[in-house]
Amino acid sequence: QVQLVESGGGLVPTGDSLRLSCVPSGRTIVNYNIGWFRQPPGKEREFVAAIDWSGTVTYYADSVKGRFTISRDSAKGTVYLHMSSLQPADTAVYSCARAQTLGPHDYHYVGSYDYWGQGTQVTVSS
Repeated sequence: QVQLVESGGGLVPTGDSLRLSCVPSGRTIVNYNIGWFRQPPGKEREFVAAIDWSGTVTYYADSVKGRFTISRDSAKGTVYLHMSSLQPADTAVYSCARAQTLGPHDYHYVGSYDYWGQGTQVTVSS
């Protein structure tokens, strides 16, 4: 059983920045393939960014390229999502999830991820 805990969400004005964290629970540090997804109000969940277990491979949705950066601290097993130049359209519940494998053809599919955190709310005011 893999448990993931997100934190770092909040209410910020347009143009501001936030850093989200995704921490696997447990005593042993394990570096998983992790993806970030978001679900805007009234919309379906969508892919945001992903990083492989080693931290050397990353993927981004076109809508966040150049504004968001995914990274990891392997010593802590923690994955971060640095979000800058936030816009009201970025308002959503952000969740991290684990993928057993992460490849160039399936990184953006919800079904590629098996364990999910409960999410953290990000609200960007206009």
